[in-house]
Amino acid sequence: MNALVTVDHLRVAFATDSGPVIGVEDVSFSINPGETVCVVGESGSGKSVTSLSLMRLVEFGGGTIAGGSLSFRRPDGQILDLAAASPQVMGEIRGNEIGMIFQEPMTSLNPVFTVERQLTDGLILHKGLSRDAARTRALDLLRSVRIPEPERRLRQYPHELSGGMRQRVVIAMAMACEPRLLIADEPTTALDVTIQAEILALINRLKRENGMAVLFITHDMAVVAQMADRVVVMYRGRIVETGTVEEIFENPKEDYTKALLAAVPKLGEMKGKAAPERMRLIGDEAARAATAAAAPVAARKPEVLLDVRHLTTRFPVKGGILRRTVAQVHAVEDVSFTLNVGETLALVGESGCGKSSCGRSILRLIEPQSGEVWIGGRDIGALGHDDLRRARADMQMVFQDPFASLNPYRRLKDQVAEPLLNFGMARGQALKDRVAGIFDRVQLPRAFMNRFPHELSGGQRQRVAIARALAVNPKLIVADEAVSALDVSVQAQVLNLMMELQADLGLSYLFISHDMAVVERVAHHVGVMYLGRIVEIGPRAAVFDSPQHPYTQQLLSAVPIADPRKRRFAEDLSFKPITSPIFPIGYQPAPSVYSEVAPGHLVLQA
Repeated sequence: MNALVTVDHLRVAFATDSGPVIGVEDVSFSINPGETVCVVGESGSGKSVTSLSLMRLVEFGGGTIAGGSLSFRRPDGQILDLAAASPQVMGEIRGNEIGMIFQEPMTSLNPVFTVERQLTDGLILHKGLSRDAARTRALDLLRSVRIPEPERRLRQYPHELSGGMRQRVVIAMAMACEPRLLIADEPTTALDVTIQAEILALINRLKRENGMAVLFITHDMAVVAQMADRVVVMYRGRIVETGTVEEIFENPKEDYTKALLAAVPKLGEMKGKAAPERMRLIGDEAARAATAAAAPVAARKPEVLLDVRHLTTRFPVKGGILRRTVAQVHAVEDVSFTLNVGETLALVGESGCGKSSCGRSILRLIEPQSGEVWIGGRDIGALGHDDLRRARADMQMVFQDPFASLNPYRRLKDQVAEPLLNFGMARGQALKDRVAGIFDRVQLPRAFMNRFPHELSGGQRQRVAIARALAVNPKLIVADEAVSALDVSVQAQVLNLMMELQADLGLSYLFISHDMAVVERVAHHVGVMYLGRIVEIGPRAAVFDSPQHPYTQQLLSAVPIADPRKRRFAEDLSFKPITSPIFPIGYQPAPSVYSEVAPGHLVLQA
C-alpha cells in the first residue's frame, strides 16, 4: 500500500542560551491511509515535537528541522516533502489536508474569538462555504462531539467552557475539513471515560468512512490498546521499539516498553484491598516497604478535616443586547460530604458535571451561592479577606491546565518560591534550599529551576504546579486532574509521591479525576458527580465493587481496557442523551435525598 505519510530520519534541533538541543534524532515511520499509528513515551520523549514537525509548527516554537524528510501524498497523488514546502503550500495543507488536535485546549483556542468564529474560519477558507453554511456545519460538528446546547456554545468564548468542553471544541475544529491525516496529540486527556469512548468511536468512524489516517499521540496505554494498528515507542528523542499493537502489548522487547506497560493501572486490581496502594514501577524496590509504612495512616482514628454541607454554586447565563442574566448554570447543586485527615476523597464524573467548580468553591476561588465549608474546624465561608488569605496556607490547589496556571514570564524557581515568600515561611539561603528540595521531591532536575514554563513538556509543567502546591505544607490539597497530563511512568511516580507525602505529613486530598483506574488505586472514598450533584458516594471498595446508580455503572463500563484483544466499538457502548445543567432564573431543584445501601455507601434517590 502507498503510504500517506513517510517520516524518514527526522532530526529536530532547538536553539537555547546554552547551545542547540536535539529534540528528536533519527526518527523514521510511515502511516497508511485508514491506519492508526500510536506514538507513546513519557513526557519529553519527542512525541509532540515529531507531530509538530509534520505540521511545520515546530518552527514557531524555536525548533528547526535539521535533517531528514517528511513525505506527504497529496490528493492528486503528488508526493510533497513537507520539510521543504513553502509557507503558502503549508497554509493550504494545515487544517485542510492535515488536521491537528492540540494537547492543551486553552492555549490552542483564541481567547478573543467565539467558538463559532474559530470553527467557521477554516471551513470558509478551505471549503469555500458561505457564513450560514459554515455555521450549520459547525453546529453538526459540536453535536458529533456531544456538546450540550450547541447553539448556545457557538456564541460563547473559550473561558466560558469547562476543560473537557474546550477539548471537544478543539476536536471539532480538527475534524471540520475532514482531513486525510489527523494528528491527535493527547486528545482525550481532559475528557472523562464516557466522552472519551464517544470521541474514540467518532475518530474510528471517520477513519473507516473517509480512509483517514491517524497519528495518535498518547500516554494512556488503554487507549493505545483500543485504537492502534501499529505502535511507535519513543524515549529521549529516539524510537526504541515499533510493532503491531498485539506485539507491543503481548511481547515487548525493550525494558522501557515493559516499564511503560507495568506502570499502567488496571481497573479491578484493587478488589478486596482496604487501603490505597502505590503504583507499580519496574525496579521500584521501595514499593512494598512504603505500602507497609502506609498502613498506620489507614488505621488512624478518623478525624474530619473537611466538612462540606449543602454546597450550591450557580453561574449566570447572559443574553440579549443588555447582557442581562437570562438563566443559570447549576454547576454544584446541594453537595455534602466529609474528608478525614490523611485520606483521599476522589470526585469523578464527566466534563462539565461540576467537579472543578466544587473544588474551587471549597477554596472560595469561586464564591458559592449557599452552603457551608469547614476546614479544620474553621468556617471558610465566614472568613474575611485577611483571614481567608492566611487560611490559604492550609489549603492549596493543583490546577488542570499547568500552562494556564504558571506565569510564562517568571522562572520556575521563583514560582515555587512565591507561596513561601507570601506566607513568610523562608528567606535567603533557606528559601533556595527549600525550593531545590521541592524540585528533588517531584523528580525534576535542579537545572530546570532557571527555566521558563514554555521550555518544559506538559508533564514537566504539571510537576512544577504540584511542587508549588506542596511548598507551604498544606493540610488539604485539591488536585484538579493533577495527573491527567502525565505519561504513565511519571504519573505513577507523582501518585506514589503524593501517597508518600500523605503517609509522612497526614495530607488530605480532594482528588478530582476522570481516570477510574487511578482513582481505584489512590482513593479511600469516592463520590460520583452528575449534573452538579453527587449521585453516589461511599468507600472506594463499595462504589467500585457494587455500583448502585445507573450513571456509576455506565462510567465503569466505559473504561477502556489495556488489552488489544478486548476492543470495544461504538456499537457496544450505550451513549446517554445529552442533558444540560442550565435552568431558568427562579428554578429551585429538589434537595438531594440519599438511600444508605451499605454502611457509608449513599445513593441519590431518583
